[in-house]
Amino acid sequence: MAAAAHRRVSALLTDRPATRLTALLAVLAGAVALLLGGAAPASAHAALVSTDPARESVLAGAPRQVSLGFSESVLLSADSVRVLDPDGRRVDEGGARHTGGDARTASVRLRAGLPDGTFTVAWKAVSGDSHPVSGAFTFSVGAPSQTSAALPEQQAGEGAVGVLYDIARYVAYGGYALLIGTGALLVGCWHRGAAVRPVRRLLLGGWAAMLLSTLALLLLRGPYTAGGGLGSAFAPGTVGETLATGPGTALAARLLLLAVAGGFLAVLTGPFTRWTDPAGRRDLVRGLGIGGAVLALGLAGTWATVEHASVGIMPWLSVPVDMLHLVAMAVWLGGVAALLTGLYRSTGDGVDVRAVTRFSRLAFAAVVVLVVTGAYQSWRQLGSWEAFATTGYGRLLALKIGLVALLLVGAWLSRGRTARMRAASDAPLPAAGSPEPARPADADANASAGADADAAPNTADAAPDTAEAAGDAGETGSGADAGDTGRVRTEDPVRTEDPVRAAQLARQRAAVAAARVRRERDSDPHRAGLRRSVLSEVAVAAAVLAVTTLLTGTQPGRAEAESTASAADASTALADFPVTTTVVHDLCGPTGSGTALVGLDPGRAGGNRLGVSLKDLDGRPMDVEELKISFTLPSKDVGPLTADVRRVGLGYWTADRVQLPYAGEWEMDVTLRTSEIDQVTVMRKLRIQ
Repeated sequence: MAAAAHRRVSALLTDRPATRLTALLAVLAGAVALLLGGAAPASAHAALVSTDPARESVLAGAPRQVSLGFSESVLLSADSVRVLDPDGRRVDEGGARHTGGDARTASVRLRAGLPDGTFTVAWKAVSGDSHPVSGAFTFSVGAPSQTSAALPEQQAGEGAVGVLYDIARYVAYGGYALLIGTGALLVGCWHRGAAVRPVRRLLLGGWAAMLLSTLALLLLRGPYTAGGGLGSAFAPGTVGETLATGPGTALAARLLLLAVAGGFLAVLTGPFTRWTDPAGRRDLVRGLGIGGAVLALGLAGTWATVEHASVGIMPWLSVPVDMLHLVAMAVWLGGVAALLTGLYRSTGDGVDVRAVTRFSRLAFAAVVVLVVTGAYQSWRQLGSWEAFATTGYGRLLALKIGLVALLLVGAWLSRGRTARMRAASDAPLPAAGSPEPARPADADANASAGADADAAPNTADAAPDTAEAAGDAGETGSGADAGDTGRVRTEDPVRTEDPVRAAQLARQRAAVAAARVRRERDSDPHRAGLRRSVLSEVAVAAAVLAVTTLLTGTQPGRAEAESTASAADASTALADFPVTTTVVHDLCGPTGSGTALVGLDPGRAGGNRLGVSLKDLDGRPMDVEELKISFTLPSKDVGPLTADVRRVGLGYWTADRVQLPYAGEWEMDVTLRTSEIDQVTVMRKLRIQ
């Protein structure tokens, strides 16, 4: 314990750049947490566009089935559609199914002999891009009635389960980037790095992060799509039901690929570091490169085949393009993180100028792939230039493009510093991917004697705890600083008489030697500048991963535009409601100002259907974070009665049943909130017959 504490103090006092790195990463982690924590819930990816029976309709006789139509394909479970009678009892049978094999539909049969009254239809499904959607509506047989049907307060994808699921997705992306990027750096650019302990930890940490996050996603997937609590994640059969779905199968495939990747890592961190035969090493590098590429594409496919790329236009092309995009992202961003770890090592086992040059070429190729595939995916998901400003997906994509531009600036600075390091070095530059030849100790200005052996910092990190091993370490350390201590090793009574004291001296000598090597490393201005630029790349890269995670949970701009068209049609139909009124609101800024068209049908005492169409000052549909509507009848001291409104499309909100028990002049309060502090309430009067 004392030795470990001594090493930590020595590192703190002698390696101030590492301290700054730790502080910066801590601040960055907090910023990412705020970004993820402050993200608004994602919009529904598949919208309910039709129902049979129609919402709020009154039928003369009981229907034989209930059918729903969606804007895109959905995945169904046995209880995706539940029909409840006025007493809250289920009257559906046989489970939900697609109508006529059309994946955009859902239907369920009803029992015979249904009573008169109001029935509630509660539905939930999973969009083709793996995101859950849910809702409810009512219809009546004979005449409307009171109903005691209870619906879950928490919608699918919300609550603690939704937060944990999003965190697990972010960890999975980060682990993938570290695993693939670090592996690419070691196999293609820096072979000796596989023997460096911090780099191995980074590689294995990425693998472990992917493994644990995938297991968490597999457990949380059931309650995430069903709107259940954390306890339901461990209910019998939950994981089995998840594995029967497309996303569940993708997660299971990811676990199998990670098991194979474990064998890949065992070779990379084991025999690869000890192989000395040049021809055999070249074959091993080639085999690891091919195997690693296959694993990288396979893992990328577990995302691409079940998310945005798998639905919409041209999925046959978008899926492989998305896989290439993910691999290129991981090679670049994860490789930068591994490169930073190497640059913060000593000159003995740290990354040298030739490895940096090779990675610079590899990163440039990855950037080219990112730009080409990203441009295609942006066109496919947005559909128009206006979507950058008018959709949430477009705004997030613009933010990601800006962050990637910052990354490119950092990469350009790093390439310039790499060129200066190369010019200052006398070592020849081998071809990319070739094994590193042996060289004299003084052939590289950035390498110390015995570069393939453990350097002084490793000796300090792995200082033995036993007296005998400590004596060996003391010889290594004293050899490094013999000129400073002036000790004669053959005449050291403390070493022979007090083994504990000898071990302490050995650790001190190793720490002094490590500090000297770090000072030599930090005296190189080109290397120090490269560390700073790569550190900035790592910081921005973490933010890019956070925005990417949010993008995968946000409705694409093209789909939102289609939803906008549906909302416009709904707004036109709303104008035909018997009772309508327009509410003008102003919420501090151009994005918070506009109008709300509110309609009631049939506009009489009793049950009414409510519709609200929100538009900005230019007449385009707009969104708000929260909409509340309540009704008060002052003449009879009734109210306020709150309408249970819900968002069904961009700028369009509805409430299936608003009970206004008396005729008269009602006061309607409309409250709109666009942020935590921007909120306005407007009152309008409505005449109810």
